Amino acid sequence: MTLSHSQLERLQEALPAGRSEGAHPKKTWVQEWQVALKRDKYLYVMAAPGLLFFLIFKYVPLWGLLLAFQNFSPYLGFWDSEWVGFKYFAEFFGNPDFMLLFRNTMAISLLNIVFFFPIPIVVALLLNEVRKLAFKKFIQTVIYLPHFLSWVIIVGICFLILGEGSGVVNQLIVEFGGQKIQFLTEPNLFWAMLTAQSIWKEAGWGTIIFLAALAGINSELYEAAQIDGATRWQQMRNVTIPGIKSTIIVLLILRLGQVMDVGFEQIYLMASGPVAQVADVFDTYVYRVGIQQGRFSYATVAGLFKSVVGLILVVSANRLAKKFGEEGLY
Repeated sequence: MTLSHSQLERLQEALPAGRSEGAHPKKTWVQEWQVALKRDKYLYVMAAPGLLFFLIFKYVPLWGLLLAFQNFSPYLGFWDSEWVGFKYFAEFFGNPDFMLLFRNTMAISLLNIVFFFPIPIVVALLLNEVRKLAFKKFIQTVIYLPHFLSWVIIVGICFLILGEGSGVVNQLIVEFGGQKIQFLTEPNLFWAMLTAQSIWKEAGWGTIIFLAALAGINSELYEAAQIDGATRWQQMRNVTIPGIKSTIIVLLILRLGQVMDVGFEQIYLMASGPVAQVADVFDTYVYRVGIQQGRFSYATVAGLFKSVVGLILVVSANRLAKKFGEEGLY
């Protein structure tokens, strides 16, 4: 069989190039990195502040984990302090307070995942159905505002509204012949109070990511659904929700990584004597033991435990997501 000239050219292009005269040797990874750095130098300059932030505030502090294995003394420093191995680990896990801290932290975090995490999704879906742009912007502005208030202001407002003495709600209850309710000092209501505050403060701000994901859905899918006679609810169920499913999964995985971090400032401001048994979490415990009592090594063990649990949950959730055919976090 005789090949034509054009067929010979295509065959030569398909074959791997040999080491002919004048061929350039393969570049090392250092040379490739230097070429990429020169080509994209302005992009690296723009990324430098973010890289420095993570380097200084995330990676450099990892040296502090050495404290968990030392009887640390600020006067001796990292390298001259006495190494004690897993002494503080045994003390921490054997402490009767450990199970109390674990229970409170997991309960508050679970309530946030079950009740707080879906709220921004629901709000974003509802806002996506609003057709009057001015009304939509007004609603977005109103629900975004609490995010910019500090927890001091949020807790102060809660005291003014729900306080037992001069709280507005209790005054209305008394006016209608009822008895005052101890919203802020009742242990059975404390976790619900924290969850409600988190929803009020951060639910609106959390809709930003989901609204951005909704904006990326191809409008032709909605047009095709309308041609098929789908109602608005059917469009939401079959087009909108599947379109943001990957975003929901990624954010849920990230949220699981913070399952042991329930917010120090909010709980510290809301905690009081009557609710101490349900308000003490790992964050407040680390502050009380590590900062106030100066037991830096012991407090580092608690912080390391939180990080390890978060890492395990992120890796497990990511593998589970990939097992079910989703993209996952990495």
